[in-house]
Formats: sequence, C-alpha cells, structure tokens
Amino acid sequence: MNITIIGAGNMGGALAKGWAAAGENVTVTARTQRTLDQISSECPALHTSLNNIEAIRQADVIVLGVKPWLIQQVCAEIREHIDIDRQLLCSLAAGVTTQQLRDWTYSNGPSAFAVMPNIAAEFRESMTFIAPAPKTPQQDIDAVERLFRLVGDVNVCEEHLMDPGMVMAGCGIAYVMRYLRAQTEAGVEMGFRPKDALNIALQTMQGTVTLLRETGLHPEDAIDRVTTAGGRAIRGLNAMDHTGFNSAVIRSMKAGLEQ
Repeated sequence: MNITIIGAGNMGGALAKGWAAAGENVTVTARTQRTLDQISSECPALHTSLNNIEAIRQADVIVLGVKPWLIQQVCAEIREHIDIDRQLLCSLAAGVTTQQLRDWTYSNGPSAFAVMPNIAAEFRESMTFIAPAPKTPQQDIDAVERLFRLVGDVNVCEEHLMDPGMVMAGCGIAYVMRYLRAQTEAGVEMGFRPKDALNIALQTMQGTVTLLRETGLHPEDAIDRVTTAGGRAIRGLNAMDHTGFNSAVIRSMKAGLEQ
C-alpha cells in the first residue's frame, strides 16, 4: 500500500517509521528540507517531499499529520487533487471531525477517517482509535484498520469516543510514564542505581502486560495471585488506596477531557 503522510512531526514521524518498518511504501512531507533530512537520517527507507500535491498522487491512503489549526489550509491545498474513487483520507488532528474533513475536501466522498494513534507507533505498539465517517464502505474501514494494525492495536469506534480514546491512550502513555518515573525514584531511594531501578520498573510493567494478555485475567484477579495475608503487597496496595491513587488516575483521565 502507498501511504503519504503530510506532516513529519512527532505523530506523523512515528507512524512513518512504524509503517516503513512493516515494509510499507511511505512518503512524508514537511515544510522544510531540514525536517525531511532529519527524518531521512533516522529512517532511510522513507520517501520525502516538500510538495504535498506531488506526494499524494500515487497514494492509496493520505494521512493528515499536521496541527489542528493547519488542517483546513492543507485540505484546501490538496482537495482538487484527491481521487475520491481510490484514495482514503485520515486525519490525526484532535478535535477535527469527519464532517469537517468532508466539508474541507470532497463533500460527496464518504471515505474519511478521524484517527488517534500514539507515539508508540514508531515501534509498532500504538493503541489507535479509528472513527469512520458515516456511510463509509466497510471495505474501506477494513483497509484502514488493517493499515493501522501494522503499528499496534486498533479500536474502531464511534466518533464521540475519539476524545476519551485520546485521553486513555494518547495522553495515557504520559500517565504511565509518570508512574514508571515514580517507581524508579522509589527504587533509587531503596538503594538501586537509577539505571537499574528504571530497568526493574520497565520489566515489571512489561511482565504485567504480558501476564494479563496471555491469561485474560482481570487485573483484580491477578492481584489476588500476588497478595498474601499480612504480606508486603497488600500493605503497599492499601497505602496506594489511602493516598488516593485510584482517584488520582481517574481524575487525570477526566481532566484531559475538560476544555
């Protein structure tokens, strides 16, 4: 599949590298040659261009990876050059609806998608949310889902769930990193060197995810396997509850939805 990503920022760049690693044919555009030179040095397999119109000509999928306030401008630039019978259009811009994509490009073309990956796409471990425009053919939905599964897991959802998805997975990746930092700091306080403490925290997180995926256990059921009567784990868990850990996590997610 031929993919053109307009915008080589953090998210567009992460997708480009992930798809290139999966063997896809990817072209990336940017406003400056310096940006293109940088991403080319990091991923030589990518094609690059300063010309958005030329870059989309052979594309099967066009991904708009620019900031939300630039989307309308980019759509106006390329709208006369989009082949609505062949090309699929995806926007990574938070808050931009599929109806806006249609209004700014082709009003009679149904195959537009709002998409929200996260930066782990570079390593093909993204959690991506995809909301198709109303009346999008199922074959087009399937094609976009297959494409984004190359860079991680996918949740095809209704458009109203895109913002919660962004908070859980896009912002959530930062919340997980904050927990890992805290666990690392605790390890250092208890005597481990910082590098060792971080490695311990990372492997513990990775092992936890693998255990839950492989067993299908609910986290609470898995916790029961770790805790023993009067043991260290239950004392630590109760301390987390007493300091409002669960509440803090839930409030952080809900705060991300506030305008």
